[in-house]
Amino acid sequence: VTGVQTCALPIFGLVALTAAFAPQMPVSGPAMRSGAVSMQAKSKAIPFLNAPPALDGSMAGDVGFDPLLLSNIVPLKWAREAELKHARVCMLAVAGWVAVDLGMVVPLAPKVSSLAAHDAAVDKGPMFLLLLAISVIEIGAGIPKVFQLLNDPDAAAPGDFKFDPLGLGGSMDLQEKELANGRLAMMAFSGIVTQAALTEGPFPYTN
Repeated sequence: VTGVQTCALPIFGLVALTAAFAPQMPVSGPAMRSGAVSMQAKSKAIPFLNAPPALDGSMAGDVGFDPLLLSNIVPLKWAREAELKHARVCMLAVAGWVAVDLGMVVPLAPKVSSLAAHDAAVDKGPMFLLLLAISVIEIGAGIPKVFQLLNDPDAAAPGDFKFDPLGLGGSMDLQEKELANGRLAMMAFSGIVTQAALTEGPFPYTN
């Protein structure tokens, strides 16, 4: 018996060693199942971050980019209204800034570069008229739109002021294009102003 036990010990040891290196099958217990369900999808824009819960891809221009999770704090349609307003202003601003520096003359405006136009308009008066016009538009259309978005978000579409003289409609494709161009314009305007201030030269502001 002792001899049999002595021979069996190395065999059992070899079996145990083999079992230690064998691949283990996962055990599907309650903890594992709940962990798999709780795993959150990753953002399309920033794959190493979790996808923002409010950005489900249903809104035009939604690429899942919200690293600060502001969409959890700010109403999404209100944020889109603000983005569209800045985008539209910057698309006009890029065209206007460059056009003036290329020689375009605006009635009643001081004949200076776009960089110097603000201070010159304040000194000579036209800035007051511009501020008055913008205030009337904002009070008459902008502020009511914001209240509508906050109080009845389902009935209001961000950026839709029922102004479509060409009858193009507001398809998802056109909304995507407007946002893409608007986001580019916001970045472009920041770059143009910075370059113009650094070089103090004419377009293309490389001097």
